[in-house]
Amino acid sequence: MKRRSSLLLTTLFGLLITGLPMLSSAQRTQKPPLHGKHWMAITGKPLAATAGAQLFQQGGNAVDAACAMLAATCTMWDVLSWGGETQALIYHPKLKKVIAINALGVAPSGATVDFFRSKGYEFPPEYGPLAAVTPGTPGGLCYMLAHYGTKSLAEVLAPALEMAAGYPIDAQTATSIERGKERIKEWPYSKKVFLVHGGKSWEAPEAGEVFVQQDLHKTLSKLIEAEKKALAAGKDRKAAIMAAYDRFYTGDIADEFVRGSKEQGGLITKADLANWKPIEEEPLHVNYKGVDVYKLQEWTQGPAMLQSLQLLKNFDLKAMGYNSAPYIHTLYQVMNLAFADRDFYYGDPYRKPKTPIQGLLHESYAKARAAMIDLKQNNPNVLPGDPYPYEGKQNPYLSLLEQRKKEFTPHTELKNDFVPKHDARSSSSLTELPKTALLASLTVDSAYVDRLLRGTTSVEAADEEGWVVSITPSGGWLPACIAGNTGVGMSQRLQSFVLDSLINPFNVVEPGKRPRVTLTPSMALKNGKPYLSFAVQGGDTQDQNLLQFFLNMVEFGMTPQQASEAANINSNQLWLSLGGTKTDDRKPRSGSLLLDKNTAPEIIEQLKKMGYSIQLGDRTSGPINAIYFDQQHHTLWGGSSNNGEDYGIGW
Repeated sequence: MKRRSSLLLTTLFGLLITGLPMLSSAQRTQKPPLHGKHWMAITGKPLAATAGAQLFQQGGNAVDAACAMLAATCTMWDVLSWGGETQALIYHPKLKKVIAINALGVAPSGATVDFFRSKGYEFPPEYGPLAAVTPGTPGGLCYMLAHYGTKSLAEVLAPALEMAAGYPIDAQTATSIERGKERIKEWPYSKKVFLVHGGKSWEAPEAGEVFVQQDLHKTLSKLIEAEKKALAAGKDRKAAIMAAYDRFYTGDIADEFVRGSKEQGGLITKADLANWKPIEEEPLHVNYKGVDVYKLQEWTQGPAMLQSLQLLKNFDLKAMGYNSAPYIHTLYQVMNLAFADRDFYYGDPYRKPKTPIQGLLHESYAKARAAMIDLKQNNPNVLPGDPYPYEGKQNPYLSLLEQRKKEFTPHTELKNDFVPKHDARSSSSLTELPKTALLASLTVDSAYVDRLLRGTTSVEAADEEGWVVSITPSGGWLPACIAGNTGVGMSQRLQSFVLDSLINPFNVVEPGKRPRVTLTPSMALKNGKPYLSFAVQGGDTQDQNLLQFFLNMVEFGMTPQQASEAANINSNQLWLSLGGTKTDDRKPRSGSLLLDKNTAPEIIEQLKKMGYSIQLGDRTSGPINAIYFDQQHHTLWGGSSNNGEDYGIGW
């Protein structure tokens, strides 16, 4: 007994001197952490993670493996397609810098405010050919592989090509097809691919059935064929990969894609495909307690997490305690301030007007905004700030902001729309906390469960040479409209534009412009070296969950697996970026707060008194995928939430 007490004291002392909180040591996880010395591959499906592992075992680097996982997830519709969009951060170990890849498609010719309003829309549609931006993933994959990978396109696409020839489909995807079959029947090429048991009560493939995609197999084979022909003609590796790129965007694949899109009412033209290009960018970053956090530019919602970190520098989170009522309240208020700015100021940086991003990320601006927070009560009417003076400029939108304030009043009723339909997948149930009792039996909200059963995905890869890749790809989720005989599902990202400049003058739809998306990979450096690579699915909740994952590790000393499974909160006091065709569908829901179902009753009671409408969920963590770089031991740690089918392999 004496020896056990001595051991306990030694352990406690060790925790104190290392700065790790008791929470970290005590918190057990449902999934084991991943460990590796040479490489790590994590993504949304076990088979796709295996594709990444295959490339590593063949001597490829993290970019090769990430591209293989991206190709596999697209082929598995997890939950995206080859016609979607790819957003990536890459750490280049030789240059010792983070590189950003913008492979988001653009609005096609004819996609104007007048066009959509003439059809009665208040936002572009959620589904079908009119919801599509130009495909970005094929171009993004080819660009990343050509410039930063080591393998051929044929080697990287080999797992996806084999899967297109037939793979045992998982229950999740089969169920998604069956659930969306009435919409799928509206599109002949989708019906041909997905409803393999047409006329029966269950028309989708059955779980475990070998699902064959002949048209997609032909399309991928054409890409490989183009590369081989270029190599045979004496082209180098990079030029040969880009020859495949050209065949997709300007060759016979483009011809069939455009034909199939137009046949079904789409707007995309050959010129739209030919004129689109992926862009290599400088990422944005801020420093939080010695950690440099990198995000993509303001065409994504990524800077909202950076703004949140700047705001949180003004508070002592560790003193509040993990998921205490003051901590939850502070996070909620900070995120609402950041998202209020996101909802008005973010948009395509390559089109006018230009977002005042330097002002938005300025520490003095954050300090001024943080001073507005009432530490005892929720602010139901958080408004965009004025970052222009922090760039030495005058805000040209002050009158518009005043008009916006009068025009749009946030909802005060509870609505279960934390996550758009396609963008999350766990077995969570969500209910309103009964008004008559603090805790009562919870009823399952089937609509919310339906949303949580589907999602986009993330791809994380790292190798011992120092290459690191974080990707949040999406678009072309089920039910998807397939473009002709290409086997390629078209994106639905056009719905992230607005038609009314009063909502966001920086994100009004126009041909050739990128919508402001929710997709937001993340990377962090410490001491100038990789520290974290992390991403998540979940629409408007992405940067909320990623912020808390990051704080779980940096503030509360959790491991990546602990941080990925830990209970998070979500705010719905923001404009939805996806889902809903009416303005009223997307307006902020004041005080709407999602908590983990195991939250202590006394904390719930405190939050209710602060003005919150509480909802409870089974799992509120993601799914988050992450790689942590143990700089002391020179090893890799992997974490993957205990939601959905996300899976990792390390060596």
